[in-house]
Amino acid sequence: MKIIFVVIVTALILLLITYINHQIHLKGESKLLLPLGQMVEVDGHNMSIYIEGTGDTTLVFMSGGGTCSPILDFKSLYSLLSDKYRIAVVEKFGYGFSDVVDKGRDIDSILEDTRTALAAAGLNAPYVLCPHSMSGLEALYWAQKYPNEVSAIIGLDMAVPEYYDSMNINIALMHIGSWAANVGVTRFIPAISDSDAIKYGTLSDDEKEIYRAVFYSRTGTVTMINEAEQVKENAKKVSSMGVPQLPILFFISDGSGGTGFDKETWRKISIKYISQVDEGEYIELNCPHYIHDYEYKTISKSIVAFLLDRQPHER
Repeated sequence: MKIIFVVIVTALILLLITYINHQIHLKGESKLLLPLGQMVEVDGHNMSIYIEGTGDTTLVFMSGGGTCSPILDFKSLYSLLSDKYRIAVVEKFGYGFSDVVDKGRDIDSILEDTRTALAAAGLNAPYVLCPHSMSGLEALYWAQKYPNEVSAIIGLDMAVPEYYDSMNINIALMHIGSWAANVGVTRFIPAISDSDAIKYGTLSDDEKEIYRAVFYSRTGTVTMINEAEQVKENAKKVSSMGVPQLPILFFISDGSGGTGFDKETWRKISIKYISQVDEGEYIELNCPHYIHDYEYKTISKSIVAFLLDRQPHER
């Protein structure tokens, strides 16, 4: 019993030291957490949106689940496009510089938040949606529900509903990860804060430091967990509304880097979906899931070519 007591007390002391260390670092990192874009009010809370470029066509970049800093995550790609298009990156609640909000994350709520943020920032439809991973559901639903607001979809290894039929989403593990992040345990895991954007993208040293600071304050937020809890139902709703018919380009990865699928299955599901789109095309890339941090040059050139070829079809 004495040994157990000593172990428990020691563990509690270590956790307390870890938490205090985390809070000290958070205070020091606060100077790095000045919004990179503008803050707009959505449903009584602050949402971050970044705008760059002045083109007639607006590309809206939409992050995948758990991507803590969307503005910086997409930067390597959109910086190659902002000389031709207006770029908008919407950081959903719980992400980046947006407020962490404990609210329902059904597909309608997520979509209306995004639409409200864009309107509050002075941007008008139609948009070209550029979703990564889980945001593919939101993009497809947007095209289904408001077809006149979406002129095309550029899928950055985006998810389609069928993926969620067999995807294992471990909510309990997400809660453990969230607890570890809030206590500060993640600070003792080497390089865990170094995302693909940091390791393979074109971020400056200052931007990398900002990304790391955002990581430690926006990992496993309650909003992200609420999204994960709702995603299978969201996928079913999107699936029930059929496949939208508009210009769609899929960039498809090799499935590594966090999808949970092998290469053959990951690609098969996306190709099956895009084959049902009359103006659908796909490009396979030999890189992990965060394709925009690896093949940003190839992707940017292909986006320009795809949109130029379909300008007459834009609504």
